[in-house]
Amino acid sequence: MSKFPIVIAFAAAVIALGYFAFVSDAAAYGGSAPETCANCHSMDSQYENWYHGAHENFAKCTDCHLPHDNFVVYYAEKGRQGAKDTFAFVTGRIPVAIRANEKTKSIIQANCVHCHEDAAETVVMGAQPFDRYCWDCHRDIAHGARGASSLPYQDSAIYPIK
Repeated sequence: MSKFPIVIAFAAAVIALGYFAFVSDAAAYGGSAPETCANCHSMDSQYENWYHGAHENFAKCTDCHLPHDNFVVYYAEKGRQGAKDTFAFVTGRIPVAIRANEKTKSIIQANCVHCHEDAAETVVMGAQPFDRYCWDCHRDIAHGARGASSLPYQDSAIYPIK
């Protein structure tokens, strides 16, 4: 049996995957540019509010939303979040209101404390209990007022109007 059809099929697959990687700029998703995170239209509001917010000159999306324990943990979580986001986008199951899940919240909280260690230590050593996320009080720091949703409203049960 001739191996020629197998070689042709393999070459076609390599060319198709290479073309897909080129057209989609797949290599960019391995990096940390905020513009890459904003490729998904559902993140427009978050990106715009970050761009005009307090963290724009100091932190990128990956600085807050990915763990920095080590290289393996970082890319494993980047892959998990990317696969989840890709699945949502491809299947059209993008939530109307994008909210961080518990795992992501713990990553973000750890990164807040890491970057703002002195301030966090003052809070922990203070009289008030340290039982809230940083963004419970500092809601508008990273993504604008009350979380910057692309929706014309906010979920007032989660984010009460002040």
